[in-house]
Amino acid sequence: MGKLERIAARQDRAAGRGPTRRGFLLTAMGSAFMFGFARQGNAAQVYPQAAANLPAGGAFEPTIWCSIAPDGWVNVNVIRAEMGQHVGTALARIIADEMEADWDKVKITYVDTDPKWGLMVTGGSWSVWMTWDQFRQAGAAARTVMVDEGARLLGVAPSACIARNGQVIAGKRSISYGEIVSRAHPTRTFTPDEMAKLPLKPSSEHRLIGREVKALDIPSKTDGTAIYGIDAKLEGMVYARPKMPPTRYGSKVVSVDDTEAKKVKGYIRYIVLDDPSNTVPGWVAVLASSYPAAIRATDALKVTWTPGKTANVTEQDIIEYGRKQIAEKTGGSRIFNDAGVDEALGKADKVVERTYTCSSVLHYQLEPMNALARQHEGKWEVHCGNQWQTLFLPVIAKALQVPESDVVMRSYLLGGGFGRRLNGDYAVPAALISKALGGKPVKLVFTRSDDVLFDSIRSPSIQTVRAGVNKDGSINGWEHHASAGWPTGVMAAAFMEKGEDGKPYDQFAIAGADHWYDVGPILVRALDNDLADATFRPGWLRSVSSGWTPWAHESFLDELAHDYGKDPVDFRLGLLTCKGRNAGSAPNSVGGASRQANVLKKLVEKCGYGKVSLPKDTAIGIATTFGQERNMPTWTAGAAQVHVDRETGVVTCQKIWLVLDAGTIIDPDGALAQTEGGALWGLSMALFEGTEIENGNVRDRNLNTYTPLRITDVPDMDIEFLPSTEKPMGLGEPGVTTIAPAIGNAIFNAVGVRMRHLPVRPADILKALKEKGNA
Repeated sequence: MGKLERIAARQDRAAGRGPTRRGFLLTAMGSAFMFGFARQGNAAQVYPQAAANLPAGGAFEPTIWCSIAPDGWVNVNVIRAEMGQHVGTALARIIADEMEADWDKVKITYVDTDPKWGLMVTGGSWSVWMTWDQFRQAGAAARTVMVDEGARLLGVAPSACIARNGQVIAGKRSISYGEIVSRAHPTRTFTPDEMAKLPLKPSSEHRLIGREVKALDIPSKTDGTAIYGIDAKLEGMVYARPKMPPTRYGSKVVSVDDTEAKKVKGYIRYIVLDDPSNTVPGWVAVLASSYPAAIRATDALKVTWTPGKTANVTEQDIIEYGRKQIAEKTGGSRIFNDAGVDEALGKADKVVERTYTCSSVLHYQLEPMNALARQHEGKWEVHCGNQWQTLFLPVIAKALQVPESDVVMRSYLLGGGFGRRLNGDYAVPAALISKALGGKPVKLVFTRSDDVLFDSIRSPSIQTVRAGVNKDGSINGWEHHASAGWPTGVMAAAFMEKGEDGKPYDQFAIAGADHWYDVGPILVRALDNDLADATFRPGWLRSVSSGWTPWAHESFLDELAHDYGKDPVDFRLGLLTCKGRNAGSAPNSVGGASRQANVLKKLVEKCGYGKVSLPKDTAIGIATTFGQERNMPTWTAGAAQVHVDRETGVVTCQKIWLVLDAGTIIDPDGALAQTEGGALWGLSMALFEGTEIENGNVRDRNLNTYTPLRITDVPDMDIEFLPSTEKPMGLGEPGVTTIAPAIGNAIFNAVGVRMRHLPVRPADILKALKEKGNA
């Protein structure tokens, strides 16, 4: 029995869905058929749970994105990472709908790195938005060939045929896609230009998009056969754990004493890493025959370092540095830089200014960082879950000092990403340790405290918003200044956009401030807090700046409305005029600010804001924004009902309402799950979750002191998506964006105190109530 047959037999024993998670073993001679990209004519090279169901050859592959096997199984190649958001299901159904496939015979392949796939990134709520046109065209290509070849086999003209549910039908006769492939052996392929010219189905003919269908990834996740990065094994591998240096940058090893580590059974040795990429400076790795031994030996190892220059930096240092940047009114990049802002503010009856801050936030994904590396047949393999392979494969190659073509990243499921695995820094030390061992397979696994210390945290931020306001409450000028660490600037500087002043800026450190309100001339200034950049590696965390910029501008708008006796809803609607740059444009923002107004109106209708009678110290707050990025807006309105306990300061969120217009909804169940998860993360960061920088590192190292939302704190949720046939936008981030300002505004409505820092702690409430009572 050959290797493929042996693995297929093991899969059969595991109910046809692949080997059991914990018992999975990659053979020493490689696993390209299990984890590699599909090669021409071989549809068996798929993700493990699909491999047993597809034939070994003879598949028809009109594009690199999908293939049809002789038995009718359709395989869809997915370059996005699966981390609980059902991205494979969403993307596969775009192709399957357009090609009229039988959904019960659709499988997905999460492919490995190869230049042919182009940009491999899963983040920014981009996956569906970026893939929509391409996959519809790919599905149309497959359908076109099936209809043409099916018609030929049926002896009729293509115009006499229709495609439905994996079949070509001509009157009362039909032929399946599998039979067409096995009999006609089609070979036609399509270039991207050819695909772009193919006719696409109108939305009225969608049979899978927007409908309830089974998720393709659920069976293996529920029966334990799904393979995550932390599950991967290679024959003969050893385990490694890092000994974390005192600072993220600049630490240097002075001495290492492994006397006590040698007493741990299974301890092999330690390695001081030499990293040309400067990803893990000052690192020491401990090797052992088992992971428990690696944990104990690392704890026993004694390392002396000279720390980097940020060893004494605190969170307050970073915030005050940003405050100084804002006050200087120079530097930074101007995203909106309308003429006449200073004049408009000067002519106003009053300039209102408020400052808002947010604490550092950890990712705390369920699966801690891990990577398995080896050199095999002249290639360096890195086995791990990752969100941005295109970004970090070159960094791995730089660390190893080999050509990029000599590195391949093998794809696995992610036990949570939330932006943390956009930064593939955890793969570098695994590769360097393997190199030090002559290419021997090494599995590096971080403990939870290691993972936290090495996290690419959401930077603390400070924002100042100014508005020129007239006596009637009208706004005639606006400024928004935001300072935070720039993750894109640190890790992908070439990916940054340029502001109206021509200077590069991190769009993910200012998105959301470039709002759709008509408030006269606007200045939006993004400031790179380089003290933050030097202290830690700023990271992208679910909704990134859109998790803090609406906290400022939606809280500020609410403050203005109350200060000038305006209804907060009417005040916002009066500013969503849909004029000028806020009118929107095809294909991404058709309708512009009018669609934001629509979700706000629907939200108010649902939650009864301003019309329902609630108990004492209980109130509803509202907020609205546009999701992740201005050039791909998901129009979002959120409301939160809270109760404030005046004795303890505890704020209880009782209910959340969300209304979103995300264009065409591909996967209703996935869209709902994404939005629910985002809303709960927004609630967590508003009331429960946050840490601080102390002595150059995060204060909280585990869940005994880091306190994200618990299940008992989950409120009722009412989420609605407005019907639309516009291009689909993203849903990974938008659920987060309005929750914090809605809660802050609800607190004010409930007890009359205005909070301007996240997270809102009970002590902050009590202090504000006391100050109000003394005022």
